[in-house]
Amino acid sequence: MAHDKMLDGNTAAVEAIKAARVKVISAYPITPQSTIAEKLADAVADGELDANYVRVESEHSALSVALGAQMTGVRAATATASVGLALMHEIVNAAAGVRVPIVMPVVNRALASPWSLWCDHQDSMAERDSGWMQLYCENVQDVYDLTMCAYRIAEDRRVQLPCMVCLDGFFLSHSMQKVRVAEQAEADAFIGPYRRHNSYIDPEDPMIVNNLTSSDEFTEMRYQQSRGFAAAAEVMEEVFTEFQERFGREHHVVEPYRLEDAKTVLVTIGSMAGTAKYVADRLREQGQHVGVLKIVSFRPFPYRQVAALLKNAEHAAVLDRSAGLGAQGAPVWLEVCAALQSMGINVRGYIGGLGGRDISMDTIRHIFEDMAQKDTQVCEEPAWIDLKENPMNIRQVLKHV
Repeated sequence: MAHDKMLDGNTAAVEAIKAARVKVISAYPITPQSTIAEKLADAVADGELDANYVRVESEHSALSVALGAQMTGVRAATATASVGLALMHEIVNAAAGVRVPIVMPVVNRALASPWSLWCDHQDSMAERDSGWMQLYCENVQDVYDLTMCAYRIAEDRRVQLPCMVCLDGFFLSHSMQKVRVAEQAEADAFIGPYRRHNSYIDPEDPMIVNNLTSSDEFTEMRYQQSRGFAAAAEVMEEVFTEFQERFGREHHVVEPYRLEDAKTVLVTIGSMAGTAKYVADRLREQGQHVGVLKIVSFRPFPYRQVAALLKNAEHAAVLDRSAGLGAQGAPVWLEVCAALQSMGINVRGYIGGLGGRDISMDTIRHIFEDMAQKDTQVCEEPAWIDLKENPMNIRQVLKHV
């Protein structure tokens, strides 16, 4: 039977990777992901996990080894964060294009520069259109559950796409929480054995992989990937339903909280969702009609479900943990706006929690208060909700006169 353990987010990811019986691990440490690599090394050294452990020289090599190994017909594992994911960029796209369903924890950390070890979502958001599915975790139990589900979703023959399971650096990666962990037999029954499809490496049946492709076929191959994403939206709910039947925990691609009569809804992603729910409860006690909508699957983006769940709202606030530099708004806001186009809902974008800054109860409360004062349908720019006073005075580059 399943049992409870006290785990941090990185260890929860390791437990799910072990449950999937991966056979090749290619590891390169980077804060705050390093303990995933370390704990997987311990599991192999102790005989707890029957796998080959490869110490590579970079994150680019880590994903390359995982890609090659998985094409031989076994599950492979790696994990990364921040500039490590950025260094993987070439192979991130290669894995997606070759349609190899790798599952990779991404421990969210800000990209340089300025240099930071702490959490925001710019690293994974920079890869949002690379052809990988992306699932975002609210808590440590989510890390375990969504990683387990990701194997089934990615490897489904209708999907065949790689998947990032994104967990907020330090807020989840190093946060100890009680987690219900399945017995190996239960995990085996749910995840099942790995079966390779599409491109593969086999000396007895050689093929050319990721070859130079002319414009005569390139568009159609991209279209095939888009069909995989279209199928993934349906497969995710199928897998989540089966997961609930087996393990008793409910997950969805997007999860509503107290939306039944909500006039103002805060759209969240990642660990901030727990804080947002708590604040919504307190404001409800004061008679305010507020709610929360948590995005779990950012890729594929559940635009139909978002539109259906927000159709009765008067105001929607979208809090992004990435800046969306150069765009009218940040990535989650842009997707929500597209989903709600022509619905007449005031959609306001907020940016906060960058570089590890805490998204506190006061920050969430400030957003709800700010939305209560908005009556315009169009907001030209996002609000930097937790910006310090006189921000241009902090190590400013340009002197303003």
